[in-house]
Amino acid sequence: MDSSIVSDELQQPLHHAGGEHSHDEEGNKMFGFIVFLLSESVIFLSFFAGYIVYKLSTPNWLPPGISGLEVKEPTINTVVLVASSFVIYLAEVALKRHDLRLFRIFLSTTIVMGGYFLVGQAIEWSNLEFGFTSGTFGGMFYLLTGFHGLHVFTGILLQLMVLVRSFIPGNYDTGHFGVNATSLFWHFVDIIWIVLFLMLYVWQ
Repeated sequence: MDSSIVSDELQQPLHHAGGEHSHDEEGNKMFGFIVFLLSESVIFLSFFAGYIVYKLSTPNWLPPGISGLEVKEPTINTVVLVASSFVIYLAEVALKRHDLRLFRIFLSTTIVMGGYFLVGQAIEWSNLEFGFTSGTFGGMFYLLTGFHGLHVFTGILLQLMVLVRSFIPGNYDTGHFGVNATSLFWHFVDIIWIVLFLMLYVWQ
């Protein structure tokens, strides 16, 4: 029997086992990351519950002289942030097709859209006529939007790290956990903002 055939037969199970091990390891990492997101969800849910309770039980909910929040610009920021979830999904698809150029384009676009949202939020904060100490509403508003903004900033940093690593030759040959986790985190951030937008700007 040809020795090369024997060698190939011996190596195939090893490669298969190695592939399964890599797959299991990536699956375990993703499970751990999902647990982390669930713990973050609990924090946000506690904030949401607190906001609802305070709003329903606090007389003179809005600060003196404030009739409500301006909705136009936050709506534009919301559309941009939500649309960025679709863009980062396209980045994932491009990576699965091994199209790094398109992956980098879509990921960079997502980063810019996230940056646009943060800048828009900073501009909104600078134009508000109330501060963190302006009653319960003021404290809750800055706490909720600020905590979410911190998550958006974290998501942008993660995307920048993923983008830089895409220039390392062969970096994504063994798996896409970093990209998948970053994308999942970004979707989470977007969903949280949709809830916040409804609570803060629609339910006034």
